[in-house]
Amino acid sequence: MGAFDFLLQGLATAAEPMMLLYALIGVTLGTAVGVLPGIGPALTVALLLPVTYRLDAAGSLIMFAGIYYGGMYGGSTTSILLNTPGESASIITALEGNKMARKGRGGPALATAAIGSFIAGLIATLLLAFLAPWIVKVALVFGPREYFALMVLAFVTVSAAFGDSALRGLTSLFLGLALACVGIDQLTGQARLEFGVPVLLDGIEVTTMAVAMFAVGEALFIAGQRIHIDDELTAVKGSIWMSASDWARSWKPWLRGTFIGFPIGAMPAGGAEIGTFLSYATEKKLSKHPEEFGHGAIEGVAGPEAANNASAAGTLVPLLTLGLPTSATAAIMLAGFQQFGLQPGPLLFATNPTLVWGLIASLLIANFMLLVLNLPLIGLWVKLLTVPKPWLYAGILLFATLGTIGANPSTFELGMLLGFGVLGYGMRLFGYPIAPIVVGLILGPMAEQHLRRALSISQGDWGYLVQSPIAAVLLGIAALALIVPLILRARGKGEMLSQLAGDED
Repeated sequence: MGAFDFLLQGLATAAEPMMLLYALIGVTLGTAVGVLPGIGPALTVALLLPVTYRLDAAGSLIMFAGIYYGGMYGGSTTSILLNTPGESASIITALEGNKMARKGRGGPALATAAIGSFIAGLIATLLLAFLAPWIVKVALVFGPREYFALMVLAFVTVSAAFGDSALRGLTSLFLGLALACVGIDQLTGQARLEFGVPVLLDGIEVTTMAVAMFAVGEALFIAGQRIHIDDELTAVKGSIWMSASDWARSWKPWLRGTFIGFPIGAMPAGGAEIGTFLSYATEKKLSKHPEEFGHGAIEGVAGPEAANNASAAGTLVPLLTLGLPTSATAAIMLAGFQQFGLQPGPLLFATNPTLVWGLIASLLIANFMLLVLNLPLIGLWVKLLTVPKPWLYAGILLFATLGTIGANPSTFELGMLLGFGVLGYGMRLFGYPIAPIVVGLILGPMAEQHLRRALSISQGDWGYLVQSPIAAVLLGIAALALIVPLILRARGKGEMLSQLAGDED
């Protein structure tokens, strides 16, 4: 069977009434959290992990994917109307979108963002459906050393991609790897780092860790800042519909943004932010109205928003085919798969094709739902911006606590939630990224297992790890991903110092 046939089967699964309900809940929640500044899809998916513990696996994963897509959509609303990006990937949208809103063109700005996101999501999901089987065929030849090299690449790129310092990213990663060692050794059956606590023999619960680090830590950090900013909300004036000129200036940026955002989202060191910046730079170069950039150019909203949403589908390519998360939300979704005893990767396409293709097909349905939710209900999303932050974050703490108790009614687990929440607060306070510690906890046991199997096959010969061309290339890319940013940062600091010295002369 070809990808098209699998996609049709997936549409039949995704079109079931309960699956449609899960998708609708996901995109609605995703849009809401995208609109609210400071709350992203990763936090929302983390909060829902314990709540969905006893639900259907396919429905829960479809809901999580809907939240991811919806979060990408909703981030444009605050960027345009409030000049406050709901997501880091919406920073570029704020540059031009808010200028348009201040000129009374907030409606067309929101419309081009919504329609561009819809078109990009549609094309990118189809690309995901047709590329995934090819990547799976390649991944099926992977052995222990290739999988270990892939894990190393995931560790390095996640550490380098999040945060301003590679050292802080690696510190966060190794803390996650240390926590992954807690519990029973999978190969020898011996207890490790359990400190005489029987509950720790099962290891650190990924769900508790994710909720604590992303939800509790974020709420404590916001409360600790004690900053009250009265943002000025720009009202939507006039019609929300685009004129013929707006359409003519938007459709090419939509397509260009899609084909820029999708491959960057699929890269191990990619990310939606990179795609949006590249799309903006491209539109500024190709535009017939370059003088409008910085003053409210519609191309500066259309292209980056398309790139933003296309990257969400691109992120799912390595996640579903290789089990490789390239964003914080993807890492939490990986934890969601493992919560149901599923491991994303090539074997999942063979052992559970109904779930995988149903998930992919649900993204097509989610795109149509989001188009309907975003434009007609813009007034509702704007009202969410009036929710007081103390209520919002108090609700997050309450929901995180109740969800953890519901999934695992244990006093010790509740203590773990508080402990890791305080750790997450401290890491944010000192600039340490959160995603690497969660990725280390999730992928650490798999990396250890594949490394020990590879060394067992080679009878302890470490050179065996680089004797495979695929493994050697993956490890080489990981080394470049770690070294190149350090060189660029050092060169940038050198140029800055020389410039300062020149100014003093």
